[in-house]
Amino acid sequence: MLNGLFVEQRRARRWGIFFKLLTFAYLFIILGAFLFRYGFAPEQSDSSLPHVAVVEVVGPISAQEEANADSIIWSLRNAFEADAAKAVIVRINSPGGSPVQSGYVYDEIKRLREIYPEKPLYAVITDIGASGAYYIAAAADEIYADKASLVGSIGVVSGGFGFVDLMDKLGVERRTFTAGDNKALLDPFSPLREQDKVFWQSVLDTTHQQFIDQVKKGRGDRLKDDPALFSGLVWTGEQALENGLIDGLGSASSVARDKLDIEKLRDYSPRKSALDEVVERFGVIFAKTLSSQVGLTDGVQLR
Repeated sequence: MLNGLFVEQRRARRWGIFFKLLTFAYLFIILGAFLFRYGFAPEQSDSSLPHVAVVEVVGPISAQEEANADSIIWSLRNAFEADAAKAVIVRINSPGGSPVQSGYVYDEIKRLREIYPEKPLYAVITDIGASGAYYIAAAADEIYADKASLVGSIGVVSGGFGFVDLMDKLGVERRTFTAGDNKALLDPFSPLREQDKVFWQSVLDTTHQQFIDQVKKGRGDRLKDDPALFSGLVWTGEQALENGLIDGLGSASSVARDKLDIEKLRDYSPRKSALDEVVERFGVIFAKTLSSQVGLTDGVQLR
């Protein structure tokens, strides 16, 4: 009986090894097919045909994110320099972010429009174009959005926590040594001084006014005379149109078609190479398969 049990266990192990090898072979075949199709095949480009250049601004705007000023500006320059690109659309889906990064892009759009006065630039907001993202949009010749898009949020926010009372309850003593009376400004473990609050509010107010000035410079008299526009409120596309925050309702395709009579859109945003994307996808699949085979997946499994 024991011999029969050992034979069955060996047979089960052999079949397990066989199916694991089969799984990896299958994955490598898929990888090879992708590489042959996308990794090594020459790219077919129709960039010489008239088209509208599209530059994407997606996600948080930050030096550490994909939507950073360097990448966006690089894309914008390529789009404006392309002879076949008859106009540029900045397609935005972002809640905003760094006022510095947004300001860089705003200034570059204005500079490029002076160099290429014959090439218009439109901003098209999809799901959301708020805060720093609207800052960028305000540099465009015209702004468009969907009727349900979220637009605006012209304001500045800074948040944090104070742990002074909690530390007192825990019996924890804070020891901070500084050279400079304000070096520990807004330290969450120290009481908030009134002078610190006043100073930091002045920083936020200054940044807010810079934001307002750039929006007014970009939108001009199209803006409705309403202080609420600069209060940090966010509006739907329909409301934004009534308030002069945008110029019309539409998508990138409809703007290209209606304003320029051009159907072709070409994306100038930075993209990973096809080979990099395939390798990244394969790595995820490989890791998932390996973790499953060696029993590293979460939860209870019947095996």
